[in-house]
Formats: sequence, structure tokens, C-alpha cells
Amino acid sequence: MTGQLHQATCVAIRGRGVLIEGRPGSGKSSLALALIDRGAVLVGDDGVMIAREGDVLIASPAPAIAGKLEVRNVGLLSFPTVARVPVALVIGLDPAAPRFRDAPAWQERLGCRIPAISLWPDSPILALRAELALRTYGLP
Repeated sequence: MTGQLHQATCVAIRGRGVLIEGRPGSGKSSLALALIDRGAVLVGDDGVMIAREGDVLIASPAPAIAGKLEVRNVGLLSFPTVARVPVALVIGLDPAAPRFRDAPAWQERLGCRIPAISLWPDSPILALRAELALRTYGLP
């Protein structure tokens, strides 16, 4: 797939992509690992390819790092990946994330509108909150 490299981590949850964005060290890979433990599949860590197909944003592994996930204090480990997934939600890891929300924000990636939500990254149940955000606000 042609496209552009996007600095984010991405997992697929039941065929729907979740782009995880945040500053270096914010916990993107750790959230991906927790979601993988709950049944998600890795698309890419610390860089994914994104492309527009019609009105849909598609994420796929970046060839140079496909199948690799950085597990802090352990190393760069291999995981199964999906070849491509439509992006349904952008999660931004942000210590200033609002406590309550009535609706997602909307962001554009390559001209595609994607629902987006900020999550406070320091929580033992962050993966569950990410799944609930996808269920509540993600594109079908």
C-alpha cells in the first residue's frame, strides 16, 4: 500500500483500527501491548503507513518495523500483525485530557474525518477505557 508514514502506534480491534498518538514516552506502546493482551492485533508501533481510500483512512504496518513492538524494559519483540485496517478512532495520550466528555472531537488525517478522544495515560485500566472509547465513539 502506498501512503505516508505517520508517527503513531496502531492496533486492530475486531477489524477496526485505533491510532494511538502521544509524545515519546507517553505510553503508546504500553497501551498497544495491553490491548493486544485483551485480543487486539498489532498494526504497527512507533510508525504506521496511512492512506486514504475513498472517505476511509487505512492504516498498515511500516515495512521497516512491521511486526515489532517495543516492550519497555524487555526489548523489541515480534507480534502478529494485520496487513491493513480502516481507522475508526484516534486516541491521544495526554495528561491534560478532560475528565468528562459528551462527544468525540474530530480530526483530519489525509482529508478523512476521524473521531478522536484524549485519554489520561496513567491508569491501570487504560486499555479498557480505550476499548470503551472505540465502542462509544469509533466509526462503524
